[in-house]
Amino acid sequence: QVQLVESGGGLVQAGGSLRLSCAASGRTFSSYAMAWFRQAPGKEREFVTSISLSGRSTSYAASVKDRFIISIDNAKNTVYLQVNSLKPEDTAVYYCAATRGPYRDSRVAHEYDYWGQGTQVTVSS
Repeated sequence: QVQLVESGGGLVQAGGSLRLSCAASGRTFSSYAMAWFRQAPGKEREFVTSISLSGRSTSYAASVKDRFIISIDNAKNTVYLQVNSLKPEDTAVYYCAATRGPYRDSRVAHEYDYWGQGTQVTVSS
């Protein structure tokens, strides 16, 4: 079992930045790929970005590419999401997720085995 706890969300003005964190406990990262998803009110949960355990492979949704950066610190069992140039449409609950096995750029929520409770990001215009 893996437990994921997100933090770092908040209220920010458009154009601002935040750094979200996802701390994992329980089993280590040793054979997981990690991702961030988000869900806005009344909308489906959508893929944001993913990263391999090594950090060498990453993938981004087109809507966040060049604005968001995912990274991983295996020594701390933590995944980070740096969110820059925020827009009101980025407002959502951001969820960290983990899937067993090698990295395969999975962008579908049901392919992830473990989820955090989410952290709210609100961007004001």
